[in-house]
Amino acid sequence: MSLHSEVSRPTSPADDHRPATGSSDVESGALINVRQWMDPLVDDNGHDPRSGYVETFWLGVLGPTATWLLRRLAAGLQQHPEGFAFDLVSTAAAMGLSFRSGRSSPFTKALQRCVMFGLAHQLPDGGLAVRRRIPDVAHRHLRRMPHDLQRLHHEWQTSTIDVDALGRAHRFAMTMLEVGDDPTLIEPQLRALGVPRAVAEQVTDNATRLDET
Repeated sequence: MSLHSEVSRPTSPADDHRPATGSSDVESGALINVRQWMDPLVDDNGHDPRSGYVETFWLGVLGPTATWLLRRLAAGLQQHPEGFAFDLVSTAAAMGLSFRSGRSSPFTKALQRCVMFGLAHQLPDGGLAVRRRIPDVAHRHLRRMPHDLQRLHHEWQTSTIDVDALGRAHRFAMTMLEVGDDPTLIEPQLRALGVPRAVAEQVTDNATRLDET
């Protein structure tokens, strides 16, 4: 089954996410199974889909709809690492879109863009494997970006990380987690305090990984 064809109900994981029976899929919720795409190299060195890096450099490549969709998928996998049933209809509505089977649907196009750029792939059972970490944007995409964005990317990758600054930022991040703050708030808070972008992202990613263990 392709993403733009008719969407069927999942056979797993948990059936408790299924809507009430007696209605068509589109009426009650078109569902696909979403699972983690395990890729050790990218998982170790990649970027959280909700990070400043992805928002800054992947946004112009993926487009805003696909970027926001990827963020929602990442949040779902953080809550359900074993996988979850993803409701296309309700998610599209929450993003101000409508879901329709077929290539012309903006929401379906966003799903297809995630696949096209190697951030997700279809599974034999019709489900979707999604990356929890996103690789660096490819050079072929980077060279099409405005020069100021290319310069920022170079600075991001070559910035020197001060160990003391890293330690202070880490302690601040862990304090935020201890008081129950959402992990997605850590990076913007650190940047608001003047922490360099690369340091803020690394600290946020490290703190989030620790919080998930």
